[in-house]
Amino acid sequence: MITTKHLSKRYGTKLAVDDLSFSVSAGEVLGFLGANGAGKSTTMRMIAGFLSPSAGEVSVCGHDIEREPVAAKSCIGYLPEGAPLYGEMTVGEFLDFVADIRGLSGETRRRRRAEVIERLELEPVIGQVIETLSKGFRRRVGLAQALIHDPQVLILDEPTDGLDPNQKHEVRRLINELSKDKLVIVSTHILEEVHEVCTRAIIIADGRIVVDESPAALEARSRYHNAVSLRFEKPEQLETARSAIAALPEVDGVELDSRELRMTAVAKPGARALPAISAIIAGNGWDVPELHLETGRLDEVFRSLTRPAIAAAAP
Repeated sequence: MITTKHLSKRYGTKLAVDDLSFSVSAGEVLGFLGANGAGKSTTMRMIAGFLSPSAGEVSVCGHDIEREPVAAKSCIGYLPEGAPLYGEMTVGEFLDFVADIRGLSGETRRRRRAEVIERLELEPVIGQVIETLSKGFRRRVGLAQALIHDPQVLILDEPTDGLDPNQKHEVRRLINELSKDKLVIVSTHILEEVHEVCTRAIIIADGRIVVDESPAALEARSRYHNAVSLRFEKPEQLETARSAIAALPEVDGVELDSRELRMTAVAKPGARALPAISAIIAGNGWDVPELHLETGRLDEVFRSLTRPAIAAAAP
């Protein structure tokens, strides 16, 4: 439903997006990740038709965003970064304004307006002026305008920015529901959202794609993939366990947090350290209230993939 071919954007001598090509299909939730300045928002704006590319093409639901902008944009619900709104309008007035722009009328208009108000829990503020709303409610109004015409494609730039933990949970739940019959692209710097909502992740650095994989494949790149994390009750047991676990042939190294009485045993590539560690714990009768196998740490993978580009861009 979305295809980009050799997409680039240049601002003077600065190449913000450099030759991006990828496709996204219905039912996918694509996480678009990158450090600040990597080109995430610029790419989202070109896909949404908000910016014209310097080179390359974008197709949305079979419509070229440059040659058929109205047809392409009618398929898109777009939540920009910061959710710019008309602050002097009430929430209800703004939703009516967006419904007018989207060409909604009659029963369809009434139904869609009621659905987004209910889904985003906007009824308590429907008559309130937007500029007086909290940041969280303004974000919800931004989501409502992106959804009001029931688009096939959702492009959400930092959708949980400024929301409290409960609101973030609700937005992520909403994205999971919407992804059942829509294509969703989520631009974010919050790595936990990859776990929560994404079926696929693209990481860009310095305007280029550096990886395009599933979240599980990304985690498998981490040195902490299949690492074993433990928490001990007694400090002396932590010290004893360090040498015993570090000596296991399946273990590549051991990291300690003495204050929290925690240990992370990093497994050698392809090795399974958990059975051997469990046997040592049982044999010594150690008090271990927490023991779990790590899938990998996305923050570590993200840094390893993006740090070279950040370093190269530094003066």
